[in-house]
This record gives sequence, structure tokens and C-alpha cells, in this order.
Amino acid sequence: MTFDIKDPSTWINWFTWCVIISVVISAFLLTWIPVMLVVERRAAAWMQRRSGPNRVGPFGLMQPMSDAIKMIFKEANIPRKAHKILFVMAPALAVLPPFVAMIVMPLGGSVNIQGTEYALQGFNVNVGMLFFLAITSLHVYSVLTAGWASNNKFSLMGGLRASSQMISYEIAIGICMVALVLTYGTLDLREIVKLQEYGSALPAWGFALQPVAFIVLWICTFAETNRLPFDLPEGESELVAGYHTEYSGMTFGMFMLGEYAAMVASSAFLATLFLGGYNIPFITEESLRQLFLDQGLHLTLASLITALLQFGCLIAKIFFFMWVFVWVRWTLPRFRYDQLMDLGWKMLLPIGVANVIVTMVVTYFLKRGG
Repeated sequence: MTFDIKDPSTWINWFTWCVIISVVISAFLLTWIPVMLVVERRAAAWMQRRSGPNRVGPFGLMQPMSDAIKMIFKEANIPRKAHKILFVMAPALAVLPPFVAMIVMPLGGSVNIQGTEYALQGFNVNVGMLFFLAITSLHVYSVLTAGWASNNKFSLMGGLRASSQMISYEIAIGICMVALVLTYGTLDLREIVKLQEYGSALPAWGFALQPVAFIVLWICTFAETNRLPFDLPEGESELVAGYHTEYSGMTFGMFMLGEYAAMVASSAFLATLFLGGYNIPFITEESLRQLFLDQGLHLTLASLITALLQFGCLIAKIFFFMWVFVWVRWTLPRFRYDQLMDLGWKMLLPIGVANVIVTMVVTYFLKRGG
């Protein structure tokens, strides 16, 4: 959206639009998480040849609601020697970063309202990639704070594991970002999606342009979200439950909410960088909007339907990555801690550095040839 600085009405319209999209994003996350809980429990039951949730509601679909009600009314115990303020603050730090990070995620094209194009995005910044990484990296403070404030040796060990694990894999993520910046030439997430449009042909998508960065970053998202086979911070066979051993009731529920919200945010990030974001395969936003205009629809309605279809396409891509999260959890065993560190420092980091060097060379010769 472009607006005149001297015209306050455009600022008000822009702010109102940002608030509406932010509410939509929050509602999307809060709706998606219960759905994924059912999917994960059903998938686990299917893989283990058991029935799964089937009592609460039709086909067990109301089981997440039942669990949420139970956690809300369940007593939240605070250990006597815990640091009470930090102990209560840690779950909130787990929930907030994914919700804030999703604000910069482009969800669809633009909607034309009274001649003005409004992007289907909470807030667009030209360094959206860095903003997303900076906000999501704050999750480590939640885990470390919970581990220390609990005054429990198992919780502290889980917090230390989480901090070293996340820092180790964030270095590999940073290296992948360098390769992507060299490829796309921008940090703007919406611009990256536009660059992958190109008739929405699949070879223009990021996974074809940067396959090594795609694989490395995909692996790192498992470590950043503490999902199997990288769930060493929880390690129930060694650390009882790790950093959230002392948590119960809604404080424990907030950690779970933060974990699934982080999974959705990471999936959206991967889809935006490597699967064309909200682009629908083999058709551009302009041609799709023109298709609805040719049917006699008003420009506003045509642009709105186009944006919603693009949003639906992004949801499908996010669900693909979320399903892989579930699939891997019930397929691969947990790493030993030395294996986890070796993978991050001795394999992913060197591969990422080599990929950056190759990308620099290829980019240089392509620009020189052009």
C-alpha cells in the first residue's frame, strides 16, 4: 500500500487493515493448533495400530477442547523455592514469539479497496526475513528461563541443552540465509514470494534454486522447535520432562501452545522461502484476478477471492510441512546429545558454508554474463 504522509486518513486505513490482518493471523494460529493436535494423535494411533481419541465429540474431534478445559481448571503448582516471577513469565515467552513473527508473513496477494491495494499481510518490512529470525530466536529465553526458575536440576539441564542446541543450529540457519539473500537479492519476504512467481512455474521456487539450503534449513527447524529427533531439552527418558518438569495446568499448556505455534510459523517460513509462498502453481496473481474480472465480478471482490485462494494455497503448503513434523516424530528415534552436536557443527555448518561459496561463485558469473 502507498499512502501520503500528510494525509492522516491513509494512516488510519493502513493501521485498521494491519489490526484486522493481525487478528486474522491470531485466529488462524489458535484454530490451527487444535486441528494439529487431533492430526498428530490420530497419526500416532494409525502408525501404532491403535484407535486414538474417539470418545469426546464425533470421531474424537473435540478432544483438544476437552484437554484445554482440563488444563484451564487444573491447579498450576509453583515450587516453593522457584523464582515465582520468572517461573510464570517463561510460558508467556514461549507463546508470544511465534505470534509476533507471523505478523510479517505474507499470507496472500493484495486486495483492492476503493482503488488502494492492501497487502494480505499484518505488517510488511523490507527486512522481514531478519525480523522473523530475530523474533523466533527469542524462544530460547523461554526454555532457559523455565529451566533456571524451576530450581530443579532436571529442568536446569533441559534449559542448558535447549540453549546450546538452538544456538548451534541458528548458526547453520544464518548461513542458509546468506545463500538465500545472494540468490534473491532481498530480505523482503513479499518480494521473495514475487520473485518465485514467474508464471508460478515450479522451477522458479526456492527449493529448485537453493536445494541445499532448503534441506539444511528444514532440518534446523526441527532442532529450533525442539521436535523429535531433536527433543533433547525434554528427554523424558533422562530428564523426566526437561525444562517443563515443574509446570502443570495452563502454564504447561502454554508451552505446548508455543511449540505448535512455532511449528506453524516455521512451516510458513519454509513455504514462503522455498515453495513459492502463497503463489498458486502455474498461474500468476494477475492472471487469476483477471479471470474473475472476466466473469463480471467487481475489482474488490475479484481481488479478495484471489487473495483468499492464495491464502488457501499457503495453508496447504503449511500443512505439508506440519504433517512431516508429525511423521518424523513417530518414525525416527531421539539423537544422543553428542550426535545432535556433531550433526550441527560437523555436518550442517560445513555444508552451509560450502553452499554459500558455490552460490557466490554462480551469482558472480551469472551477473557478469548478464
